[in-house]
Amino acid sequence: MAEAHQAVGFRPSLTSDGAEVELSAPVLQEIYLSGLRSWKRHLSRFWNDFLTGVSPASPLSWLFLFSAIQLAWFLQLDPSLGLMEKIKELLPDWGGQHHGLRGVLAAALFASCLWGALIFTLHVALRLLLSYHGWLLEPHGAMSSPTKTWLALVRIFSGRHPMLFSYQRSLPRQPVPSVQDTVRKYLESVRPVLSDEDFDWTAVLAQEFLRLQASLLQWYLRLKSWWASNYVSDWWEEFVYLRSRNPLMVNSNYYMMDFLYVTPTPLQAARAGNAVHALLLYRHRLNRQEIPPTLLMGMRPLCSAQYEKIFNTTRIPGVQKDYIRHLHDSQHVAVFHRGRFFRMGTHSRNSLLSPRALEQQFQRILDDPSPACPHEEHLAALTAAPRGTWAQVRTSLKTQAAEALEAVEGAAFFVSLDAEPAGLTREDPAASLDAYAHALLAGRGHDRWFDKSFTLIVFSNGKLGLSVEHSWADCPISGHMWEFTLATECFQLGYSTDGHCKGHPDPTLPQPQRLQWDLPDQIHSSISLALRGAKILSENVDCHVVPFSLFGKSFIRRCHLSSDSFIQIALQLAHFRDRGQFCLTYESAMTRLFLEGRTETVRSCTREACNFVRAMEDKEKTVHSEQWQLSTSQIPVQQMHLFDVHNYPDYVSSGGGFGPADDHGYGVSYIFMGDGMITFHISSKKSSTKTDSHRLGQHIEDALLDVASLFQAGQHFKRRFRGSGKENSRHRCGFLSRQTGASKASMTSTDF
Repeated sequence: MAEAHQAVGFRPSLTSDGAEVELSAPVLQEIYLSGLRSWKRHLSRFWNDFLTGVSPASPLSWLFLFSAIQLAWFLQLDPSLGLMEKIKELLPDWGGQHHGLRGVLAAALFASCLWGALIFTLHVALRLLLSYHGWLLEPHGAMSSPTKTWLALVRIFSGRHPMLFSYQRSLPRQPVPSVQDTVRKYLESVRPVLSDEDFDWTAVLAQEFLRLQASLLQWYLRLKSWWASNYVSDWWEEFVYLRSRNPLMVNSNYYMMDFLYVTPTPLQAARAGNAVHALLLYRHRLNRQEIPPTLLMGMRPLCSAQYEKIFNTTRIPGVQKDYIRHLHDSQHVAVFHRGRFFRMGTHSRNSLLSPRALEQQFQRILDDPSPACPHEEHLAALTAAPRGTWAQVRTSLKTQAAEALEAVEGAAFFVSLDAEPAGLTREDPAASLDAYAHALLAGRGHDRWFDKSFTLIVFSNGKLGLSVEHSWADCPISGHMWEFTLATECFQLGYSTDGHCKGHPDPTLPQPQRLQWDLPDQIHSSISLALRGAKILSENVDCHVVPFSLFGKSFIRRCHLSSDSFIQIALQLAHFRDRGQFCLTYESAMTRLFLEGRTETVRSCTREACNFVRAMEDKEKTVHSEQWQLSTSQIPVQQMHLFDVHNYPDYVSSGGGFGPADDHGYGVSYIFMGDGMITFHISSKKSSTKTDSHRLGQHIEDALLDVASLFQAGQHFKRRFRGSGKENSRHRCGFLSRQTGASKASMTSTDF
């Protein structure tokens, strides 16, 4: 996703002598620090690690083992084969007294050692089992006998009710690939986008690299892989994100949308109250590790480490690099409305505030008539400035307005109450949806605190959205939280018939605290410059959302194809028609099969894909009836059990998007909404004469239909689409036809 933008800026120094690589003591020091950070992180969460580290056992299993040993000892049986007697001899005799106590202590120590050995054996066995990847290569819908046996063993060794972090000690470490394979795959990936001359030169440099530097670099990586939890993830976080000096807005952040076709209530404060309550319920479950670990195909666990920093987290700017500040807890949110900042408590003395009480507090902020102080209104534009600039200004701000700054940076998350409506409208569905995406990605440049792990955006008509900072975790993590939030606030918490949150207000609650910023004169000009830069960057982004509903995942499955492969090949065809050439294409892929894994790159512009596109464009064919200029990512729907897509087809997530990775490229995100719809989020720069988000959107529609028409089951889609005419066809099938589905919902649809 947005990490591709940072990867653009990283280019190795290539000369006629090969790749220049500086290898010295700092490299070993960095490896040492990587491992040290891993161990510090483990120590800080010792207690939770203990509870989950003994999984699939539990403290009760130790008690059962100890009781069994005591019972055997009472029956004059020695299950320790003499070890407990030797342990008793090593214990102090306390003057011959408390002989029975020594026996109990010896039994406890023996039970603990035996219990630990059994747990260690379980973890090793499970780690070996989870290192098996043969199931990934099997045909969809078929399962071999070895995989069935493997699955049964995984279920046995996993226990009955694993917690969120139960698998962390059993996940295999990410292996270091051979450098020869890495170079070979790199050359394969760049071959389709290089001329013969450039490719030959690149191949020569690659061979020089293998001959001169590769072996030492590979040794460093292997050394780090033995010492640190993951040999690449912390460097990915630092060099791709934290060392980047570019503004976070558009370049790094991404957005998540609300339901596309319905809004449960038109009351802004009510929607904010339910959403914040649902988010904090998720945090409560997260702290108690009650969120089930994600299992691929219901059997293979993914790493859960990224969940730790969802809440109470802020990216702090630095002159050379940023760092992530994560608090153990926070019992307030920071709220922005009409240029004013508020500190709003989320808990009473004993518990979380009810949705109706939270609504009351948000309504108090909305009704507050006090104006913004000079320069306060545009203060948050500093978080959209280049990171070095913001770091310097923040030093002054921390001195002059430490309490207000801490209230924002120490909040559970940031809430922006926008004064304007947003979302899909009947009058102009295309433009309104594009404006909605743009508002979530960039806003007005000064109404989001881009440093916070995420900003909850609530528009005046009750529409919701998220703006997410990217360094702390990847999209599937925030997507998991967002799915829970939408499902909980609509289907579990719900709204009364008048649109308010259920329950009663609490008049005894104190007013939300208005934050006071004592802004020194020297930062006024910095705020103005930051605002100007944010507006230029915001106005240069062209966002376009394409709800495609002629077919979806179910049709692609009937063609016996991978849904992701289908979309990626269609994107290659669409981009070739848009630009007339192939380009290096970035597709994000997660590495959470391994401990603390994050993201890797799939280079989906392959020779086979290029050959397919050329064949599609060659009128003579008969078929069966260097910059990341194309950055793509699929947003997975992970918790379909939370939504009733049959009775309420419009209450499904519409995904989100991110900015382009290159000034002359595209950012394309897509999500399969149920079985019959795909929504694309496209972005590009208006300043580029080579790109146009709306034009690419039309090419994507055409490419999907053309690829589908290769299959007999999909030929009628093209006839239907062409027969209806292209003008506004996308929104006729993607918006107006949904009105029927929306009428089934028991909740109000305020956009219609």
